[in-house]
Amino acid sequence: MRRRRQALFLFFFLPGVAMSSWVTRTPDIRDRLEASTGQMGWVLFGLSLGSMIGILCSGRLVSRYGTRPVIGVGTALVVVSMAVISAGTLMSSAPMVMAGLCAFGAGMGAGDVAVNVDGADVERITDTTTLPTLHGCWSLGAVIGACAGIAATAAHLPVHWHLAVVTLIAAAIFFYALRSIPSGTAILAPAKAGTAADRRPPKVWKDRKLLLIGMIVLAMALAEGSANDWLPLLMVDGHGLNAASGSLVFTGFAAAMTIGRFSGTWFLNRFGRTTVVRASAVSGALGLILVIFSDNAVLAGAAVLFWGLGASLGFPVALSAAGESGPEQTARVSLVAVIGYAAFLVGPPSLGFLGEHWGLRSAMLVVLAFVASVVFLAPAVDTRRRSATAAGVHADDTPSTT
Repeated sequence: MRRRRQALFLFFFLPGVAMSSWVTRTPDIRDRLEASTGQMGWVLFGLSLGSMIGILCSGRLVSRYGTRPVIGVGTALVVVSMAVISAGTLMSSAPMVMAGLCAFGAGMGAGDVAVNVDGADVERITDTTTLPTLHGCWSLGAVIGACAGIAATAAHLPVHWHLAVVTLIAAAIFFYALRSIPSGTAILAPAKAGTAADRRPPKVWKDRKLLLIGMIVLAMALAEGSANDWLPLLMVDGHGLNAASGSLVFTGFAAAMTIGRFSGTWFLNRFGRTTVVRASAVSGALGLILVIFSDNAVLAGAAVLFWGLGASLGFPVALSAAGESGPEQTARVSLVAVIGYAAFLVGPPSLGFLGEHWGLRSAMLVVLAFVASVVFLAPAVDTRRRSATAAGVHADDTPSTT
């Protein structure tokens, strides 16, 4: 179990590094491609397209083949995509960069859903809160990748060389970690359910509380994803910072996310999920308000810390709540993860089209509205041990829990 947890840490860490590596270089990529904000929206649409393919297939693939092969194929796609984006930037080819982002989205969409299902399984087996820490590894990877991006930007290192180095590092992490993920996770329960009563996972769509949890993860994942895709450009185009300063602000966002996730377990155990999620929504909304409406670049840059802290716990807490909200844990976690990654990967590129007409700052009003709604939706995550244990007792009494 210790090796499995370490491998999951690395599989969360790797896409964080990869994502922030190209995000921090988006101003340079945009300049290299000579693309406008609207054209960058189309380039990022490749990410949306690949993400939709990955996340829509992920639940079915995990149920049929288990988490290990889906994690393997998804992460391999992320590694290959970095090489394609690097080559596309070198050749100043927007279609190639778009294709690389499409592969990146497909790999993240499929692989990250599988990693979250595996992480939820570890939570169930060990009976400890694990997902916030796992997601903290993603944010830690984002911080490290962003710092490297800032250094590369300041040193005027060409984007293609920077991303080529990241590709090699990601490949090494991938081959090292895959060995420790066990086979068969998430296959057994769906198979039993199918042979016993020929039931189908879509029944979970009828669970009102699960859908409310899905709305929470949608809002908070959109808050995180919009920063990952647009924050450097938002600070450069919307607040007049240079490219290196824009990357530095993004690093502050990623650092705030990391702090929030690694300290999240303590706050969750002390104050409970509802209070923590509601406070997160207030923090995220405050940060967004200041970034959108303040004309002071320093204040807007500092406000990004509130944005990052606010967005840090919504996704992992909602996944934990989904897993405890009733039977068919794999289907429930997969459904909420699919909603979250759809918002995280597909939602932000659409902001580019709004930004083309009204500016990126105004486009972020959409994100603000979603985050503010979580203040009212927060009680939906209160599925912890009361109802979950009771439901778990009944579920564990019937089929065995070896």
